[in-house]
Amino acid sequence: MHPRAAVPRRGGVVHIGEAMHELPVTRSILDIVLRHAAAHAVVEVRAIDLVVGALSDLEAEWLQLYFDHLSRGTVAEGARLRVRRSPLRFSCDACATPFTAGRDELEDARCPVCGSRDATIASGAGYRVDSMEAYG
Repeated sequence: MHPRAAVPRRGGVVHIGEAMHELPVTRSILDIVLRHAAAHAVVEVRAIDLVVGALSDLEAEWLQLYFDHLSRGTVAEGARLRVRRSPLRFSCDACATPFTAGRDELEDARCPVCGSRDATIASGAGYRVDSMEAYG
């Protein structure tokens, strides 16, 4: 077993592995931002608006900490991530009715029209870059 390593965190120390899943997501977000910045001759990115689905366990604080580290020396250095949660939306497999449910309601979620428990997640599980505040 590996010894537990710790990384600095605002307000204390957290052990590696507790928030590591945000790292590859943050790399992806930065790649998207830098691609769009280069395509539009942006010299400074000040803010990035992210939409994160209700089913996602991504934490805004960790996303920002990793983004601050990864974006050093780029046009996105110092940019703030503004995270908004999107609701969890379903489509009933039996009658195609769209409906929403909270993350804490998943086990008991039923179609409000036909009562079926068979549904497909339509949105609210992933993340996306919605917009960015940038200067050219």
